[in-house]
Amino acid sequence: MQRGKKREREKQAKLEERKGGFKCTHCGGWVPLSEFIGTKHRNHCPSCLWSKHVDLEEPGDRKSTCQAGMKPIGLTFKQEGIDRYGSQRQGELIVIHWCTNANCGKISINRIAGDDNPETILRVFEESQALDPNLKKVLNNDNIRLLNTRDGEKQIRTQLFGK
Repeated sequence: MQRGKKREREKQAKLEERKGGFKCTHCGGWVPLSEFIGTKHRNHCPSCLWSKHVDLEEPGDRKSTCQAGMKPIGLTFKQEGIDRYGSQRQGELIVIHWCTNANCGKISINRIAGDDNPETILRVFEESQALDPNLKKVLNNDNIRLLNTRDGEKQIRTQLFGK
C-alpha cells in the first residue's frame, strides 16, 4: 500500500511539473514553477506562503513521506558570514515554515520568491511577534534567528520594495 502511494505521489509531481506548477493545498491557488522567480525548488504558495512538506534532506529532493502542510511562522535572514570588519553580513529574506503534522513538526526555511505577496510576507512577520515561546526555543536550537521588531520592519521593507 505504501509503495503504491509513493508511486502515485511521484506521478502527480511529474504531472504538476509538466504543467509548470501545482495547486496550493492550503488556499487552492496556482503555484507557478519558473526559474525566473529566484528559487529552483519551489514548494510554497506565492499568495498565502504555505508550503508542503515534500523535501526530506535537502531542497528539491522530494523524498519526504509526510506531505503535510507547512505554516509560514516567521522570517529570518540567510546567513552570509562575516564581513572584513567583523560584522554579520545581512543576507536575503527567508520564510520559516513549520510542519503542521503533530507527529512531525519539522522546521524548514525557504527563500522568498520574486512573485511572493509582499503584504503576506509582512503579515507573517507581524504575526511572528506573538509566536509561542516553545516554538521560539525550537528555532533557536536549530540556529534559526527569528526576526523581531528590533531588526526593524524597515529592513524587511527594504528587501521587499527597495530603498
